Amino acid sequence: MKLAVTGATGFVGPRLLDAATADGHQMSALTRRPMPSRVNVDWVRGALDQPKALDELVAGADAVIHVGGVISGRTPADFDEPNVGGTEAILVAAKAAGVRRFVHVSSIAAREPELSLYGASKARSEELVAASGLSFAIVRPPAVYGPGDKQTLELFRMARLGLVLLPPGGRLSLIHVDDLVRLLLALADPGAPGGLTIEPDDGHAGGWSHKEFAEALGAAVGRRGTSLSVPSALLRLGAKADRLVRGDRAKLTADRAAYFCHPDWVVDPARAAPPGLWYPQIQTERGLADTAAWYRAQVWL
Repeated sequence: MKLAVTGATGFVGPRLLDAATADGHQMSALTRRPMPSRVNVDWVRGALDQPKALDELVAGADAVIHVGGVISGRTPADFDEPNVGGTEAILVAAKAAGVRRFVHVSSIAAREPELSLYGASKARSEELVAASGLSFAIVRPPAVYGPGDKQTLELFRMARLGLVLLPPGGRLSLIHVDDLVRLLLALADPGAPGGLTIEPDDGHAGGWSHKEFAEALGAAVGRRGTSLSVPSALLRLGAKADRLVRGDRAKLTADRAAYFCHPDWVVDPARAAPPGLWYPQIQTERGLADTAAWYRAQVWL
C-alpha cells in the first residue's frame, strides 16, 4: 500500500515507518523539519495547519494513518488547534484525494472527556472522524511505552532509584509501541472492517494495579520496585511547581495531573480488536526490560 502518515517524527511515528517499510509499503510522511532520506519514505515538509502540504501528503494514498497531535498544553486552544483542527484538516484532504481508509490514533482519555482538556479534544476529533463518511478505524491506546519514549522514561529513572511515585490508587492498561504499530498497519488495509473504535492493550486481563506496574518497572531495571501513591492534591501542587520551575517545558501539567488522578484507565474488553485482525505479541515484562536496555544503550538511563 501507499500510506500517508502524520506524526511521523514523534514517538510512535518512527516505529511505524520502520515496520511499514519493512513490510514493503510506500510511505508519505509529514514533517516540520528536514529529515534524512529513507528508503520508501517520501518526506513532505509542512504541518497540519497547511492545506497544500496535506494535499501533497495524501495524493495517491490508499490510507491515512493520523498519529499527529499534542498530549500536553495549558489552554483549550493548545489542544483544540492541533488535535481537533488538525484532524479536520487531514480529513478534508483525505476526502478530496479519494483516500479509501482513515486510521485515527486517539487516546483512552477520550473515554472520559470531562476529566481533561486533552481527553476532550480527542473525543471531539473522534466525532469528526466518525462523521467524515470515510471508511475509518479509531484506536484509543492506553499507556504506550517502548524504545524512544520520553514520557515513561521518568518512571524508569524512579524505578532505578527503588521508588516509583504514582497517582492515587487505580489500575491502567499498557501497550508496547510495536504492538500498537502492528495494529495500525492492520487497520490501514482497505479490506479491514470499518466503523471500529478499538481499545488495545497487552492482553493482561483487568489491567495493572499501580503496585504491579511499579514492581514490573523495578524488575525491568534490576531493582525491587516500590510504589508510593501520591494524593491527588499533592499531584496537582506538583504540577504547579513543575510549571514554575520548567515553564513551557513542564511535563506534569495541571491537565495531565487531572488525567492521572482518574482511577480506571483499563481498556474495555468489548472494544478489543476483531478476532483474526490483531493480537498483542509483546509481554509487558519483556517489553519493559527491552525498553530499559534501549534506554541504557542511549545513555538515557
